[in-house]
Amino acid sequence: MTATDPTGRDLRQADALYDLGRYEQAAEAAARHLAAHPDDATALVLLARCRHRLGDEAEALDLAERALRAEPDSVGGWLMRTHVLLSTRRYEQAEESARRAVALAPHLWATHYTLGTVLDRSVHLERKRAAYEAARTAVSLAPEESDAHFLVGLTAQRLGNHEVAERAYETALRLDPESSEAHNNLSLLHLRRRWWRPGSWTKAAEGFVQSAALDLDDRQARYNLETMAWGTVAGSRWVALAGFVAASMASVHLRSGAEGSDAIIGVLLAATVMIGGWGGWFLWLTRRVPPRLRRPLLLVSRGCKPVVAMAVAVALMALHSALTLVLWRVSAFGSLAFPLFWGAIITYWVSRARLQRRAPKN
Repeated sequence: MTATDPTGRDLRQADALYDLGRYEQAAEAAARHLAAHPDDATALVLLARCRHRLGDEAEALDLAERALRAEPDSVGGWLMRTHVLLSTRRYEQAEESARRAVALAPHLWATHYTLGTVLDRSVHLERKRAAYEAARTAVSLAPEESDAHFLVGLTAQRLGNHEVAERAYETALRLDPESSEAHNNLSLLHLRRRWWRPGSWTKAAEGFVQSAALDLDDRQARYNLETMAWGTVAGSRWVALAGFVAASMASVHLRSGAEGSDAIIGVLLAATVMIGGWGGWFLWLTRRVPPRLRRPLLLVSRGCKPVVAMAVAVALMALHSALTLVLWRVSAFGSLAFPLFWGAIITYWVSRARLQRRAPKN
């Protein structure tokens, strides 16, 4: 070290600041160190990591390549170059860098993890299988690393091996309970099993809530909750439709001249369908959504226009059904049935399309 930094204090400070997430200050400390040691590959890689975190991909790539010119066998330099190239979607170059890192350090789990991450972006099945094998190698080299298990889960999930993916995500969460990505992806597996495994829907919702709470900037978990909320509301349209049809038939029966017990029976049957249908639906909903999940789902629903629109359409149908039995004599009120029915159908498809457009980009 030179007299300006005899102990490497600036570099150690930069490393500590980076670990704290203070990337701008870490970059300043690393730059001070490099002013005295311009060919320090370790410092160049650290500064590249800071610039990468700050969104300056061009400078990050330049710094990584400077580090490699200073030290061609720098594993950290090749890994950093890979991450920057991957973030800019230059996949072929990223793979070349990752394979060079593996060749330099075949016993380092991070090199196999990085290669697996690159290969996982491919659309070709054989490369996805290679990504899975790279992830398994990373786990064998570092079984205590949560990220390695997560990558096994992700690549297994892509290949359709959901049992392996579930075990990998569960292991990742045991090692790092605050992994929002593992919570989110495990919940996706629970969600796809909701039709044949009791309690899976609730587990999925719990996982999405946990994922969103751990990473407030993660739009994926919030979108998954919005999808679940919309699906729940959209499912209630069948209950509303059953009541709608029953009330319409009863009102037609009354307008045709039914009297006495015949009229009362028709109204009672319609009321039974509506009360029984909505009562059963609310009972099922309270069992499916425990109290701890109701507030998060309600907050997500209130902020999602497709969910609100679907809820309004269903509520209008249900309200019309109830009032139809009371205002059956008012012909103008009965004429609202047709537009409300088609309005609910149109709202279903439009809100579904709008919800899909809210999906965050990978």
